[in-house]
Amino acid sequence: MEGKVELVVDAKAILGEGPCWDVEQQRLYWVDIVEKKVFMFNPLTKENRSIQLEQHVGAIVPRNDQETVVALEDGFYLLNIESEEITQIHEIESHLPNNRFNDGKSDAYGRFWAGTMAKTNAMEQGALYCLETNGTVKKKVNQVSISNGIAWSSDHKYMYYIDTPTQKVVRYNFHIHTGDMEHPTDIIDFTNEVGFPDGMTIDADGMLWIAHWGGAKVSKWNSNTGEKLSVVEVPALHVTSCAFGGIDLEDLYITTAREGMDDNQLAKYPNAGGLFKVNLGVKGMPANYFKG
Repeated sequence: MEGKVELVVDAKAILGEGPCWDVEQQRLYWVDIVEKKVFMFNPLTKENRSIQLEQHVGAIVPRNDQETVVALEDGFYLLNIESEEITQIHEIESHLPNNRFNDGKSDAYGRFWAGTMAKTNAMEQGALYCLETNGTVKKKVNQVSISNGIAWSSDHKYMYYIDTPTQKVVRYNFHIHTGDMEHPTDIIDFTNEVGFPDGMTIDADGMLWIAHWGGAKVSKWNSNTGEKLSVVEVPALHVTSCAFGGIDLEDLYITTAREGMDDNQLAKYPNAGGLFKVNLGVKGMPANYFKG
């Protein structure tokens, strides 16, 4: 595809993840899971502010201009980005100290969805959870191995979900008012792709953009037919996630990781762990705020 991939932050993150564009504040939130850091990137000033936390942080979404919601190892928390104070909302999986959260997003109703995985990558040890706007939590999918990409169609009728080792994108019938999901259907098969499906976003035309862990690319897919439409090559081996941002929501921000790379791979991809951006003339969907 046309469009030059640009390195915007040479962060050298161990496990960069979870990009989320704050439309109102015009900044990008993202995280380094392993280094327990939340980042806020301002494209105008090029500043990439960081907040150091005490637990692995898998995902972040905005709540208002000062507060965000984060998924830490043992539950959901509010993070005040001004004071850097955290407040627990709901404890999750405290009985599973070898688990952590890995990815998450808010739906249009304002719920926060995030899933867990074993730190050892053991299979089927995690789950997908939903933090309701009233602060209660529901387990939505059990026996998840590596909970990853989440997206919703613009009409809110479908939810798309990736459990990475399955090499599938699953579509659920989704009910926006209740948060219920049903009738899982495999719509995209990654078996013959280079790398594994990781984080995911959706554009205004309903096409899915999927990061390739171990594949050095982001691919675009038709969510109706399961057809691969195009590929964006990324100068980092482990591409973890992507999100549309910028004034017109036409900048695709891409997070990457250095975790698990050997010296030869690091020499080939010296900017691994960086935050990248590419403008492809495709408009994304605005990220949803948590409304609890």
